Amino acid sequence: MLYEKLDKSDFFNNAEVWIDEFYSFTPQEYKVLEKIICKSYRTNITLCTDILSENSSLESMDLFLPTQITEKKLLEITKNNNIAYDKPKALKCNSYGRFKDNEELGHLERYIFSYPYKTYKRSNSSIRIFKALNKYTEVENSARDILKMCRDEGFRFRDISVVTGDLDGYENIIKAVFNQYNIPYFIDKKREIDDSPIIILIISAVEILSKNWSYEAVFRYLKTGLLNLEFDEIDMLENYVLANGIRGKKWADPKPWNYRINYGNFDEEISEEETEYLKKINCIRDKVREPILKLSEDIKGKKTGQQMCEGLYNFLINLEVPEKVETLIKEFRNASKLDKANEYSQIWNIVVDILDQIAVVIGDESIGMELFSEVLANGFSQYEIGVIPASLDQVLVSSVTRLRSHDVRILYIVGVNDGIFPASIPVDGVFTDEDRDELRERGVELAKDTRSRAFEEQLLVYGILTKADKYLTFSYSMSDEEGKSKRPSIVISIIKKLFPKIQEESNLKGILGEKAGIEAVNGPKDTFNELISNIRRSIEDNNSVDPLWINVYRWYKNDPSWSKKVETVLKGFSYNNYIEILDKSKVRRLYGRHLNISVSRLEKFAQCPFAYFVQYGLKVKDRKMYNLSSPDLGSFMHDILKKFSIQLKEV
Repeated sequence: MLYEKLDKSDFFNNAEVWIDEFYSFTPQEYKVLEKIICKSYRTNITLCTDILSENSSLESMDLFLPTQITEKKLLEITKNNNIAYDKPKALKCNSYGRFKDNEELGHLERYIFSYPYKTYKRSNSSIRIFKALNKYTEVENSARDILKMCRDEGFRFRDISVVTGDLDGYENIIKAVFNQYNIPYFIDKKREIDDSPIIILIISAVEILSKNWSYEAVFRYLKTGLLNLEFDEIDMLENYVLANGIRGKKWADPKPWNYRINYGNFDEEISEEETEYLKKINCIRDKVREPILKLSEDIKGKKTGQQMCEGLYNFLINLEVPEKVETLIKEFRNASKLDKANEYSQIWNIVVDILDQIAVVIGDESIGMELFSEVLANGFSQYEIGVIPASLDQVLVSSVTRLRSHDVRILYIVGVNDGIFPASIPVDGVFTDEDRDELRERGVELAKDTRSRAFEEQLLVYGILTKADKYLTFSYSMSDEEGKSKRPSIVISIIKKLFPKIQEESNLKGILGEKAGIEAVNGPKDTFNELISNIRRSIEDNNSVDPLWINVYRWYKNDPSWSKKVETVLKGFSYNNYIEILDKSKVRRLYGRHLNISVSRLEKFAQCPFAYFVQYGLKVKDRKMYNLSSPDLGSFMHDILKKFSIQLKEV
């Protein structure tokens, strides 16, 4: 679409265009680039390579093969369109330009993928390898080292980046650990909007109409938190709907609901309490159904795409969704959740943009509710939100494919395991590599083959390893969440060959029982956990507590905000699980003054005292569902027999 629209646009006419930090393009992108080059006054493209291939042949095993192929294709575009181009300029800078103050990283940049290579003879101080037991201890070690660098070496958080080839697998761990260590961070990741309450509200409202008021759609709509309903009201309504099997047209029926709470007792009169309960249920039901019924009038039936979009927009305005989004944004900002505030500030604009697109594309054509629901869901699923950092002084956490910062002084690469960094190349698609080569020879170019993607991954690794100009740390875990062993990446082997004197660090011994040293003393939260762990190990091993941790204990004991918590946790070491009744009056209120004990009750208590407390003390019952269970069937049969016998007597 962009390729076709460029002919009608004058944006690039006589403009000077700069294209930077790309090393390859897709076939569609090459077509767009061709249009831009033809329309612009001048186009400047920078490529990362060590040799210009204008008058040289391409080396099949060269590290920079992807960029050399890109350069060749760009020159073909200029030639085919009879466009003059300047002679390519090579920036003759060596590793000592960027790494003039760091010989180790300069050596790494020069020989990382070179053959033959030279080993680094001196001891290492700028490159570090860390082996961890699992992901959590791996990230925890990185957090401690970050604090050490900022505290002892004078770096700022903004000088530091943490990257991984598996951001989805490390994201939650990094959030938990960095919050515990009070490290400000920003996760540079595109965020999907499918799980946003606003999007769920829109899709669920349309699904209510397309799926005839299904239970799932109705209560997914109600639980978004964007309606003028309390959660207690929603829970009350949900229990009533499930107990009476309310579906479909029962929601649209104008008659009030009068289904009994205990529908097994047909002849029992409705109590005043039950009448009040039904009145409240119908009041909540009216709040739910009125906006949906108005939406149904606006978008159901023979309505055009434009009419349906207008009806849905008016529905959101009537629910005051824009005002509620603004309120949420203010709450997030007051709570210092600036990334959430930035995210929500974009979602409403995306909603309006998608409705505009659907109105333009479908126009005056009539479509059904199911198709409209699918179009909306597919439209929202294609959007991802990019959020800018909330503050300047933060650690940048990113995927290896998204790191674009040029100001990285210290880089931590976590998850340097086999298949993660570098990533394994999946073999997928309908066409094999041989098919792609044959089609390319016949002038049909598809997506890249396995070999090309492997070279691009190698170039990506090179780019990541040369980002930092002061310190570089590799870390990998020995096991996954299930305890299965994991292998280190081939990058670890290459680093050890280039730097034979490098010492691989590990925390495996410390986890097995050795006392943590001064490195474990950082912020109050994380150090508190280390203190408790060391005290527990000392008690279990019948050893005396290390003097370092005695001093740490004294600090917490003398601090007003921590002293009570320390006392509470230390009491846990002497806690036993013996039952002690503290207040007999509460026991009598739960179970009554006279206990009715049966064999089944005693068996339940022996099996699980807590289950006994829940069942006979709190008297908690399972949520009533609308189905014909054995007790219901018995009540039903007894009632039928009763009515039948009464009719026989009357006859």
